[in-house]
Amino acid sequence: MTTHPRPLEGKVALVTGGSRGLGREMVLAFAQAGADVVIVSRKVDSCEKLAAEVAETTGRKALPLALHVGDWDAHEPVVDRVYDEFGHLDVLVNNAGMAPLYPSLDQVSEELFDKVIGVNLKGAFRLTALVGPRMAAGDGGSIINISSIASERPMTTDLPYAAAKAGLNTLTKGFAQAYGPTVRVNTIMAGAFLTDISKAWDMDSANELFRAMPLQRAGDPSEIVGAALYLAGPGSTYTTGAVIPVDGGRTSTP
Repeated sequence: MTTHPRPLEGKVALVTGGSRGLGREMVLAFAQAGADVVIVSRKVDSCEKLAAEVAETTGRKALPLALHVGDWDAHEPVVDRVYDEFGHLDVLVNNAGMAPLYPSLDQVSEELFDKVIGVNLKGAFRLTALVGPRMAAGDGGSIINISSIASERPMTTDLPYAAAKAGLNTLTKGFAQAYGPTVRVNTIMAGAFLTDISKAWDMDSANELFRAMPLQRAGDPSEIVGAALYLAGPGSTYTTGAVIPVDGGRTSTP
């Protein structure tokens, strides 16, 4: 099989949480692979800045849009805008997430719990439920969820987040059944990456955990790109309902 140097030529890709971290890397990679991109986050100014960079460095069209993914009713106007602008959407990446710190489990407030579930799980459900049928009615597409190893190996310090990401793994398998055979739905189960979130880590403790892993380090955000391009592109046409770890290897301990 020959590989195309621009495997996403003519495609349109939307990435939530797309202005920074893993989302930013995927936006740039998709544009470099030939796709026009929709950059979505709560702060439209950061999306606009990246959109200008995309246009300048790749020549691809980039649409910046504001969306709080935890707001159920805000999704449909965004999806309508994308279809009005491009006529189709071929790749959706549910990347937006949050994992706030809390002092102890009994001090997790209902507001914090609902916000974590809303951003990490509810938003992905709503956006996929809106986009999936449109993809299926057209030429199909690929939906990629960004989960976390916390979904399988939770810790007391990230339990609501871990539960939300476990739910996202389940949604992946269910939506793959709902919108197949033309729409593929998969998950990248990400490990520790050096994004903005990592600035809050106790790096001495983190490095001790990393030493027990096969690769013995956290990931650079650019290292999410290979899996994302695989799942978005023509190389994964027989892959759906899969949860693929990109985590530097696993250890035998939680």
